Amino acid sequence: MSRTSVVVLDYGSGNVRSAVRALERAGADVELTADADKVAAAAGLVVPGVGAFAHVMQALHAVGAPRLIERRLAGGRPVLGICVGHQVMFESSVEHGTEAEGLGEWPGLVERLDAPVVPHMGWSEVEPPADSALFAGLADQRFYFVHSYAARTAPDYVRTTWASHGSTRFVAAVENGPLSATQFHPEKSGDAGAQLLRNWLGTL
Repeated sequence: MSRTSVVVLDYGSGNVRSAVRALERAGADVELTADADKVAAAAGLVVPGVGAFAHVMQALHAVGAPRLIERRLAGGRPVLGICVGHQVMFESSVEHGTEAEGLGEWPGLVERLDAPVVPHMGWSEVEPPADSALFAGLADQRFYFVHSYAARTAPDYVRTTWASHGSTRFVAAVENGPLSATQFHPEKSGDAGAQLLRNWLGTL
């Protein structure tokens, strides 16, 4: 039985090998590349992200990623964003007091968490909608977060999964047609994260 082809977008983001290995264990045939033809042909595209929002956007533009992502979504081809790869799908960020423009797939601002301890680092429960495909079979599970910023709002037309840190209720994941994204790291979230990746692969 053939394995599902997935590209993990290679734009210089650190620590992507764990995502590659997790997707392989979940049953995908994975390639780390920014080659336009391979990005277009893969059944699924994963956009990872580690570090500052503005730096990630700069690196994405350097490899022409915004156009590659937009072309996939226009054709109904699945994309999964992880961590800052989730954040950049929103309109903008005010990380470190500087506004940076995101990909604008969803309206919303990525802003600093309001909590006694930041960054939010560790395992947290999430609140997925009843009709979530990503979280099928994952009720009451915890996922691993490492972040200081998050989107606090999401449009009504998407399936939104929520989480909380301190007094901040923030967007933990979004499902919107071919575009899905998680603020947490499924590749670092043990059995629950592995199941979420298998769920996503099952939609491709």
